[in-house]
Amino acid sequence: MDDSKTCIFCRIARGQAEASVIYDDDLVVAFLDLHPVAEGHTLVAPKRHASGLAALDPESGARVFAVARRVALALRSGGWHVDGVNLHLADGAAAGQSVFHAHLHVIPRHVGDDFGLRLPLGSRPAPDRAGLEATAARLRRGLAEGVEA
Repeated sequence: MDDSKTCIFCRIARGQAEASVIYDDDLVVAFLDLHPVAEGHTLVAPKRHASGLAALDPESGARVFAVARRVALALRSGGWHVDGVNLHLADGAAAGQSVFHAHLHVIPRHVGDDFGLRLPLGSRPAPDRAGLEATAARLRRGLAEGVEA
């Protein structure tokens, strides 16, 4: 089955579903989140269906991040009091992805807004340098073995 026919983000990109679009070009569309963390919370999605990062072509991925940067700058200069911006991409159900079309959240942040990624600090010991170097070596091998740039 062609997921792009039923995917809500593909339908938004084609103008077949309602959305408050703030940016649209040949590769990506950016629109306001229906369940915003804060006013201006925007989703930036490629127009070509990609269920996650592995399916996202490099050109569309680069444009998603470039547009997210522009949205973040607009949030900081658009008359809102924005203390910071989070960019968040969930890739896979275990990472919290609920719409299986790659997309990047641009979330305006305010001091004391009580939103954020909370890490269980202290629940895991910090790795030593040897452990970090072993992990770095595994990642370098993965990059050398042909992970697409």
